[in-house]
Amino acid sequence: MHGAAIVLYEGAPDYPAMDRWWDIIEKYGVTIFYTSPTAIRMLMRYGEKEIEKHDLSSLELLGSVGEPINPEAWTWYYKNIGK
Repeated sequence: MHGAAIVLYEGAPDYPAMDRWWDIIEKYGVTIFYTSPTAIRMLMRYGEKEIEKHDLSSLELLGSVGEPINPEAWTWYYKNIGK
């Protein structure tokens, strides 16, 4: 309505490839990214290699939804996804 667009992704964050979310963010210029602490902890296990292949500079706001997030996961999310 105000020039906004929404990108919804339903599916596993690591299928068909580990960088699926990062590809979507880069391709569509996503500015706000929300995910669950559970997904963040899963992504932490994969490391930063796949993240570094993509330009995530369009991101302006990170969010966490669902259960409370632990400090280690938030720090990793902020440092590696939010930069």
